[in-house]
Amino acid sequence: MESHYVLSLIFRTARRDDVPAIVAMLADDPLGAQREGDPADERYLTAFERIDANPHDELIVAEQEGKVVGTMQLTYLAGLSRLGAERCQIEAVRVSAAVRGQGLGRKMITWAIDRARARGCAMVQLTSDKTRTDAHRFYDSLGFTDSHVGYKLKLD
Repeated sequence: MESHYVLSLIFRTARRDDVPAIVAMLADDPLGAQREGDPADERYLTAFERIDANPHDELIVAEQEGKVVGTMQLTYLAGLSRLGAERCQIEAVRVSAAVRGQGLGRKMITWAIDRARARGCAMVQLTSDKTRTDAHRFYDSLGFTDSHVGYKLKLD
C-alpha cells in the first residue's frame, strides 16, 4: 500500500516499530487500560506479524509530523450473503489523546470508507463498546446505523 496524505496527515500501513505507539493508544482509555499490557510484550509483535502477513488485514496508522497519532485495523471479510459481497470490518480505532478533538477520527474513518469502496466492498461495519456513548454519536454523524446487536464471549 502506498502512503496517502490527507492535509498534514499520512495514512500508511503500520510497521513493526510502530507497535509500541499503537499499543500505547490502545491502552489510553478506561477500557483499554484494563486489557492491555507492556508494549514490549512479544505477543503484540506476534500479532503484528500475523496481521502484516495477511492480505485481508491492514493495520493502518495516521502519522502527523513524523509521529503516530492514530490507528485502526481494516479486515476484509468474504461472505456469501449480499450476492457474495466483501465487507470491511473496522477495528481498534484510536486517536492519540494529544490530538483528540481536532477531527482526526473523522478523517480516519472517511479514509477507511473510501479505501473499502475502492476495493469493491459492499459494506463497512464496526462495533463499539456500549459504554462509549461519545463514539456512538460520532459514528452516527458519519452515517453509520446501530442496526444490529453484537455479542461477544470472552475466552480465558
